[in-house]
Amino acid sequence: MARTIQILPDAVANQIAAGEVVERPASVVKELVENALDAGARRVEVGIRSGGKREIRVSDDGSGMGREDALLSLDRHATSKIRSADDLRGIRSFGFRGEALPSIASVSHLSIETCARGEAVGMRIRARGGTVTVFEEVSRTPGTTVLVERLFFNTPARAQFLRATAAETRAVQEAILPLTLLHPSVSFRLVSDERTLLDLPAVSTLLDRVAGIWGDEAAAQLLPLEESTVGAQDLEGGAVRLWGLIQRPDQARPGFRRAHLFAGGRPFRDAGVLRAADRGFRTTIPEGHRPWVFLFLEVPPASLDVNVHPTKAEVRFQDRSVIERVVETRVRQALQGNKSMATLDHPQVTREAQGDYTGPAPSGGRSRPVDPSIGQTSLFMSLPEESKAPPREAEEAAETLEDALGAVEPRLWQVHQRWILAEVRDGVLLIDQHAAHERVLFELMMERFDQGGMPGQRLLFPLTVKLTSPEVQMVEDLKGLFGGTGYEVEPFGRDTVIVHGVPNPHPHFDAEGCFREMVEELTHGSELLRSARNQHERLAMSFACKAAIKAGQPLDPREIQELFDQLFATRLPYHDVHGRPTTVRLSRTELERKFGR
Repeated sequence: MARTIQILPDAVANQIAAGEVVERPASVVKELVENALDAGARRVEVGIRSGGKREIRVSDDGSGMGREDALLSLDRHATSKIRSADDLRGIRSFGFRGEALPSIASVSHLSIETCARGEAVGMRIRARGGTVTVFEEVSRTPGTTVLVERLFFNTPARAQFLRATAAETRAVQEAILPLTLLHPSVSFRLVSDERTLLDLPAVSTLLDRVAGIWGDEAAAQLLPLEESTVGAQDLEGGAVRLWGLIQRPDQARPGFRRAHLFAGGRPFRDAGVLRAADRGFRTTIPEGHRPWVFLFLEVPPASLDVNVHPTKAEVRFQDRSVIERVVETRVRQALQGNKSMATLDHPQVTREAQGDYTGPAPSGGRSRPVDPSIGQTSLFMSLPEESKAPPREAEEAAETLEDALGAVEPRLWQVHQRWILAEVRDGVLLIDQHAAHERVLFELMMERFDQGGMPGQRLLFPLTVKLTSPEVQMVEDLKGLFGGTGYEVEPFGRDTVIVHGVPNPHPHFDAEGCFREMVEELTHGSELLRSARNQHERLAMSFACKAAIKAGQPLDPREIQELFDQLFATRLPYHDVHGRPTTVRLSRTELERKFGR
């Protein structure tokens, strides 16, 4: 019987490997820059012509190679990174399979010039289609230069699938960017057809590197996600840690975003980790907005597998749920920090409202009298102690307030019955009264759900509310959760419910109107509720939106002060539950510029 299984020649095997590793010029650049970084380079320069289709040159000042290593570098599976299968665990270098250089050489004209540190002379190797044609000594400084010409010259079918020069150039730049973020202390330069696209000097921090790439304005939009044991979770072999940068919620926009993930010292892609980061932004950004994130994960070596993708673009986590939980928690904690909105003066206060409310009586037309035995001692329902900033953060908040306002007691005014104006030391702060109260009520409701719900007030004359059949069914299904918001309801026939008790979040509250709007939204859905994690959060979001004081509602000085105090006692004071801003600051410089000073 004729033999059908054949051993492939090395040239064919290398071209097959090249199909996995070398997809386009950007793939070549990525592999060569990673090799330079693994060699300890402090400077990496990349030059391309025609998007890399005609020429790719990568030079570095790394450790270089000696005579024998230079020749072995073109053999498949030859690598300096591993010695045994056990070394595959906890790999900290980029290239370790020993396939990149021979694969690139098999589909191009390749030249390598290299000199090891401490050596008097270097070596030059030239190969065509994987076959070495020149191996000679050369005079050069320590480091390595790799020149790749006529990529895919011997595989024209592959060359035909390459895109236009501009698209390939963009792909090369995008391939380099994650590596520049991972190594801010290394200088990088990218030149395309004599035009400099990147010129990044070595810097000391990730934020400085971001500023170098996208500008100071982009860097100013980012918050530090500092490495901390807070929110860390243990896996077998150690703890999961996270640090990096995230975008300020008020700067997030829909559409394209920068999202860079790193684990075990290498870039990777993972939609699940990005979704976890987005969950951390929940209720601080509008639905569909996509904040920038730069996240660095450190996990125990045994819990991370980096050898699951031909180009090492993906990783596998031993316990994905732990990773995603850490990401969501740490992002949320960074947004809750008092210093998370550094572009704003932080008029955060910790004092409680004092005394009974003596302002106008409740209004709203459709609201009913409550049982007089159940009173209210404050204009707005106060946040429970558990929901306020921790003691250290509260102390910082008080100091920040005094520093920003220049006085213990801020001066506050209501403007157009919509905004609260506060004088701060370096300008003025405008607060949207509806958005601010929405944030207060949402955090209050979520805290009260954890404590058994919001106490309601019995009505002397119960409300009889007619609804559609789907709405009655929804109320019946969520009867217990409605009770947690303070609404005591029971079905009364096919199209009617009876409301015996209602919440009383403020004297201007329209209990029946709020109930009807909540029922409609919870039955038919809305863009707001799509971001909720569970039914508790759905009800809290809906209640906060419908129950908050409205634009156009006049407030007296006591009411203004209480709302101001309670907003800045919340964990996320700068955004309502839709993700819209609650505050806008105008600096004194901005005001003077408006007046031509």
